Amino acid sequence: MQKETAQIRIRINHQIRVPQVRVVLEDGSSPGILNTGDALKMAQDLGLDLIEINPKTIPPVVKIADFGKHKYSEKKKQQEIKKNQKVHEQKEILLRPNTEIGDLTHKLNAAKEFLTDGHSVKFTVRFRGRELTHPDVGRDKLDWMLEQLTGLIQPTHVSMEGKFMHMVVSPIK
Repeated sequence: MQKETAQIRIRINHQIRVPQVRVVLEDGSSPGILNTGDALKMAQDLGLDLIEINPKTIPPVVKIADFGKHKYSEKKKQQEIKKNQKVHEQKEILLRPNTEIGDLTHKLNAAKEFLTDGHSVKFTVRFRGRELTHPDVGRDKLDWMLEQLTGLIQPTHVSMEGKFMHMVVSPIK
């Protein structure tokens, strides 16, 4: 299965079919609004391309530049933006109402590590069978976790959905 990428189609040279355009040169100066044919002739005289920068304005903004260099610089900008993005992953820690204190401290240490790495943590208490009649036991486990994590997390709330009790905590910025 091929991964399709949605790319914006950039119109260049003869693909620009509007009567007038606002021209910007490579150095940033602007000769103003010209007929598309005149702008295309100017670009060809300089040995460059007419590249549509902003098609939504009236008249559209075009730049006289080398299309290959323009494409390369845009690709570099996109890579820089992607590199600077932070991906926040959500980690999940699964508990049961009868999880013992030793196991809870082990899971607590894992949660602290996740939080210091900048991830949010989802605590899930899974109830089975008759355990569902005592949701307060699971709530006590989550409250204990909250007590231990004070100072590391932002305030949160606990929700119950079916046989699962959830609490999502995120680190303090």
